[in-house]
Amino acid sequence: MKKQLFLLCCFLLVLASCGTKKEDDKVVQDEEESEQEVSIIPEDSLSENQYKMLLPFKPSEARNTLTNQISNRVDIDEFEQGLRRHSTDTFDPDKYVFEEGQYLDEDTIYDLIEDINPDVDEDDSKKKHQDNPRVFSHVLEQNFLKQSDDNEVDLSGISIGIALKSVYEFETEDGGPYFEDISEEEQQKVGEKAAQKALDEIRDTEGLENVPVMIALFSEEEESSPVPGHFMQKTNVAKDEDEVGKWENITEEHILVPSDEAKDEHNEDHQQVEALGEEIEDYFPNYVGITGDAFYVDEDLKKLSMELPVEFYGKVEVVGFTQFLYGQVQEIFPNHYDLELTVTSSDGVESVIYQKAGEEKPEVHIFH
Repeated sequence: MKKQLFLLCCFLLVLASCGTKKEDDKVVQDEEESEQEVSIIPEDSLSENQYKMLLPFKPSEARNTLTNQISNRVDIDEFEQGLRRHSTDTFDPDKYVFEEGQYLDEDTIYDLIEDINPDVDEDDSKKKHQDNPRVFSHVLEQNFLKQSDDNEVDLSGISIGIALKSVYEFETEDGGPYFEDISEEEQQKVGEKAAQKALDEIRDTEGLENVPVMIALFSEEEESSPVPGHFMQKTNVAKDEDEVGKWENITEEHILVPSDEAKDEHNEDHQQVEALGEEIEDYFPNYVGITGDAFYVDEDLKKLSMELPVEFYGKVEVVGFTQFLYGQVQEIFPNHYDLELTVTSSDGVESVIYQKAGEEKPEVHIFH
C-alpha cells in the first residue's frame, strides 16, 4: 500500500511539473523621468531569428506615413520585414526586444523627405521633373530595447530604413503620368544623403545622443510589380558617432517566377516551377497558373513563395488537390531553402504547404 501511495505521489509531481507554464517577464519601461509603464516581454518568440515584441503593442509615432509614401503593398511588407531581418546582424534577437519606432513622428519624416527631395510640382515642365526626380520616398524607424538586471527595459538600438524609388512617376499640367527610371547609383547617392540627415535628427533628439544606429537603403519596385524591391547597402553608426561611415553592399533580389528573368538568371529554379505547373495542368483542368517570388541572397535561393489560384467545387477537391501538391513538392523541389505554396480561390486561402530549409517533409494545412 505504501509503495502504491509513493508511486501515486511521484506521478502527481510529474504531472504538476509538466503543467508548469513559462511565465512572461514583466518589466518597467521609462516613458519620461516622472512616468513609468509596466510592459511584458513574451517568454517565447515565433522562431530563433525573430524578435520578441514588447507588450502591450505601441504603434509607431508615424504609422500612417508608410502607406502614404509607398504604394506597392509587397514593397511595404519587404521594407518592414527586411529591415528587421538586417537588424539581426547588429541587434541580436536573443538580447534585444523589438518595438516600433517611437521618436520620428509624421511631421519630422515629411520634413526630412522635403529637405532631401528637389522642389518640383505639377506646374513644372516634364524636363524639370526628369532632371530633378524625387527619389527619396520614406524613412522607417525601428527600436530595439534591452532588459536590465533590475527588470527595466531601455532603448539600446535604432534601425533606420531609407526607401528610394527605382521608378519616378510624375504628372505635369501638360500630361502624364510619365515614368523615369532611376539607377541604383543615383538611388544610393540620394539615400546616403538622406541617411546622414536622419542620423542628424536622431542625434538632436533628447535621449538618442548615444544610441547605436543601423541604417539600410531600400530600392522600391515599380508600383504594379508583383514582387518587392530589395535592400542595397547598410551601415552601422556607433553610439559615440554622429557621422555615417563606410557602407556595406547587400546582394539580394526578388525575382518573379516563372518569368524570362528567372529563366535567364536562375534557370534550374525556373525549370522546377515550370515542372510543377505542367504536373498540375495534367491533373487539374481548372488550373490558371503559378505566381511566385524567388528570394536570393548572394545568388543563393533562400525562399520560394508560390501562389496557385484555382476554383473548386467543394472541399473534397481542395483536399485531393492539396494531397497531390504535397507529393509533387517532395518530388520536384530540394529542401535547402524555405518553400511556401499557397492555394487560393475566390473564397480566399484554401490550403498552405510549407517546408523550412533542411526539413525532410513539408507541413500542410487545409482551411475548413
